[in-house]
Amino acid sequence: MDPRDHAMAMVYDRLMRRSERSGLAAKRRELLSDLHGHVVEIGAGTGANLPHVPASVHQLTLLEPSPAMARRLRARAEDAVARPTVDIEVGRAPAEALPLADASADAVVSTLVLCSVDDLDRSLAELGRILRPGGRLVLIEHVATHGPVGLVQRSLAPMWRIVAGGCQLRRDTRTAVANAGFDVTDVHPWRLPGGGPAAPAIAGTASRR
Repeated sequence: MDPRDHAMAMVYDRLMRRSERSGLAAKRRELLSDLHGHVVEIGAGTGANLPHVPASVHQLTLLEPSPAMARRLRARAEDAVARPTVDIEVGRAPAEALPLADASADAVVSTLVLCSVDDLDRSLAELGRILRPGGRLVLIEHVATHGPVGLVQRSLAPMWRIVAGGCQLRRDTRTAVANAGFDVTDVHPWRLPGGGPAAPAIAGTASRR
């Protein structure tokens, strides 16, 4: 196992605790509140979205490529399995190769994931493939910006990618989602709590055309 992968899994929840308490958890809850049916989450990490999944979701597929993160995710998912209204499955898979049938999901959730996928366009094509017509892509993603913060992003980007598990500060994710065939009318600028170069973000729901 990559030691960096293990270290990130160990500290991730602690690193994110302040942001979660300062508004990230509330944004997760808001965006997930009206999901239903079969929901797929890519890059599910340690399971931060699990407490916010509504009872209207009857099948939840959690996919995480990192072995260390997936172990923590399984442990948290086992605690959630006691809910009789949802069938939870945890698997290991990257966003570029999802082990799911075409048009099999009502919604896909991606929170702080698309910044670090190896191939953004291929990942978005996969999300479009597994979503049913009219299906929704729920997003919270940090993105590139301009001005002084943009300059800081540019200077930090090479080192940031190394120390933050492949995370790329300079992705224009909203444009990429639109180019992949999604309606991004309801995806809006947002700021991740805590400030810093990763604060510029987008949040909302993109619909599959």
